[in-house]
Amino acid sequence: MFAAGLRRAPRTGSDDRAASTSVKSVPAPRSRRRERSRINHCVRNGTRPAATSAGPGTRAPSGRRGSRAASAGSSPPTAGGPTPYRSCWSSPFSSWSTRSGTPGHRDHRRDRHPRFGTLSRDTDGSSVIGVPPEADGNFAAELPSGALPEGGPFTAVGAGTWHVVPGAGPKIGEGTEREFTYSVEIEDGVDTSGFGGDESFGRMVDQTLSNPKSWTKDPRFAFRRVDQGDPDFRVSLTSQMTIREACGYDIQLEVSCYNPGIDRVVLNEPRWVRGAIAFQGDIGSYRQYQINHEVGHAIGYQDHQPCETEGGLAPVMMQQTFGTANNDIAQLDPEGIVPMNGLTCRFNPWPFPRA
Repeated sequence: MFAAGLRRAPRTGSDDRAASTSVKSVPAPRSRRRERSRINHCVRNGTRPAATSAGPGTRAPSGRRGSRAASAGSSPPTAGGPTPYRSCWSSPFSSWSTRSGTPGHRDHRRDRHPRFGTLSRDTDGSSVIGVPPEADGNFAAELPSGALPEGGPFTAVGAGTWHVVPGAGPKIGEGTEREFTYSVEIEDGVDTSGFGGDESFGRMVDQTLSNPKSWTKDPRFAFRRVDQGDPDFRVSLTSQMTIREACGYDIQLEVSCYNPGIDRVVLNEPRWVRGAIAFQGDIGSYRQYQINHEVGHAIGYQDHQPCETEGGLAPVMMQQTFGTANNDIAQLDPEGIVPMNGLTCRFNPWPFPRA
């Protein structure tokens, strides 16, 4: 699944970050394992076992990334029985709602923030996050709603190295628990002239992450762009074939992902150019979604989410690149977190669209 040449970039000092960053000098990350959520029962049945550990908002010490203080946890389990559905996840800013059991049902829950799941205790590791499961004969071989739309030209093959787009900025957000640093990088060989050049890509990343509808609406998080040193993650626009090395291509769909083995939020350049069918030609909104979704993985939201309410806004951690209908996405992983229940959402690029 991974080419032998795709490796973690060597740690470098602030004096040499202007040079292209290679990924070919240390052992390759382990093959990605299928992401199986420990909360499938909760999503499918509206409950979770009382024995499930509380503290989805808790972050623990994790090596070089420092300690994470505890945040709002789950409600206490109901004694002797399962916990109500609204306690499956907890966040001070997300209003969880039970799923509408009947397609076509519309109510006040459509006006709430879609959820984005459980915050992981650790953002380090080497397993690729955010891609379909391995193709083993149990999943759909193709998904029409996830096809790459027709559109402009893109770069098929890049150099497998990235250069930093110059630019640094102030801290955005409160960051009561964590301030994430990020760089903006573009794979060598990717032609950005068709969408405004390298600086235009950098501005889109910055403006998206600083928008009050993005992750910093949650006071636990802050972002700061850097162009030197060793950032927490690198937002990296990447060519089609390098994406397949970094994210895998077991199910033949154009994907983006977060690859902690190389500390990269790997954004698919063909998708950056052409978007996704579910976004109905709105390329700008798709680019905002692409950034917010993959950065969501980088800050700890590893699990994908289903459509919650018929006609409501899709959760930003839903795999909207492949569609906004649960029935479509469930074909990729019938035993996964997305139920085949007929619900269809509207596309949404933001964690907090009601901000």
